[in-house]
Amino acid sequence: MSQTPRCRTATRSLTSLALLAPLAAGLTACGSSGDPLANTPYNAAGQIRYSDVDGAQQVDPSKPLTVTSKGGSRITDVTATDGTGRFVAGALSDDGTQWHSTGPLAAGTRYTVRVSTENGDGAQGRETVTFATKPANNLLNVTFGPDAGTYGVGEPVTAALSKPVHDHTARARVEAALHVTSTPAVTGSWYWVDDQTLHFRPKRYWPAHATVSVSSGLGGAQISKGVFGGSAKPVTFDTGDRVLALTDAGTHQLTFYRNGDEVRTMPVTTGKPGFDTRNGIKVVLEKQSFVQMKSSTVGIAAGSSNSYDLPVHWATRVTWSGEYVHAAPWSVGSQGVANTSHGCTGMSTENAKWFFDEVRPGDVVQVVGSGGHDMEDFGNGFGDWNLSWDEWLKGSALGARATSGSRADNEATHQSQASRLTPQV
Repeated sequence: MSQTPRCRTATRSLTSLALLAPLAAGLTACGSSGDPLANTPYNAAGQIRYSDVDGAQQVDPSKPLTVTSKGGSRITDVTATDGTGRFVAGALSDDGTQWHSTGPLAAGTRYTVRVSTENGDGAQGRETVTFATKPANNLLNVTFGPDAGTYGVGEPVTAALSKPVHDHTARARVEAALHVTSTPAVTGSWYWVDDQTLHFRPKRYWPAHATVSVSSGLGGAQISKGVFGGSAKPVTFDTGDRVLALTDAGTHQLTFYRNGDEVRTMPVTTGKPGFDTRNGIKVVLEKQSFVQMKSSTVGIAAGSSNSYDLPVHWATRVTWSGEYVHAAPWSVGSQGVANTSHGCTGMSTENAKWFFDEVRPGDVVQVVGSGGHDMEDFGNGFGDWNLSWDEWLKGSALGARATSGSRADNEATHQSQASRLTPQV
């Protein structure tokens, strides 16, 4: 007793075939009238052609993949997935004769393409092929900051790119692939500081004792013509207590807050006229138990009336240009009374040591009431918080996103420019 042969869907590898060449295969009859296997899809390999513009054995990921029907059949469905199951977006023509990818292909990635067809008699066909894309030579790598550790609630996430990204569409692709998650969740956004640097911050400060993780999904993804995402080492860091040091240059006092509670108020002296301390919100950059401070490093000529060369202890840096909170035993008589420094915030040795021990990088130092210029937003430390939330979003290619599944804000909207004299405690 003879048996009707069972047909199976063909599976082939495009890495062994030139993609521009027709894939030769005969149409196989499946079953006969009344046979329960009559509805099994036939092998549609002979009715489909795949194309790669340069005909290489590996597909150029910067060019779309095209699937074309022939022999009077039409394509009814195409799915293209990578090894992780992610789909490549595509479009099928109205007449079913061609499908082409509309989403970017990743470099150095293997894909599986499943094609469904229908012939003139209404019979259903199937074809499955696999192919690999060429590895990328022109890579955009990302370096995240800060390093793992515990930071203050003002610490921004930074992303340094290995090459500039100018085009808005390319920036959106980069930004969409840079992932920030936090516990608890906050709403935050990336900001393009320049063509190679991004910062991420929430609407206000990070919650105290949060965990923040940063990673990249750029690997292999097409950024712009000929440029693909490269490697990026993920980073996870924690935040400590919510610490804010509020310096009022008008009253010559520094008030230290921890988790909203006032802990200590100390007399200080800030910059004298012509050397006024910058107003605004700054972030602790580093701590040095001893620094030899020389006026020549900030453009004051040695031997001039304002020159200095001093040994300084318990120095907490808040700008790269040389603004510190530090011990200034030579000005104790002026602390709490007058502003006599060259821009730093000076206090007694005892108070400076206490402050030094209580703060960490990322803690917030806010100055109000000074006659000086405002703190720079970027380039002289982390002045990110001097931008309102609306201003911050203008620097993004995508806008605000929740760091986890929640869209709820952890705090009220970032204070406006007009209300910055109110301490954020």
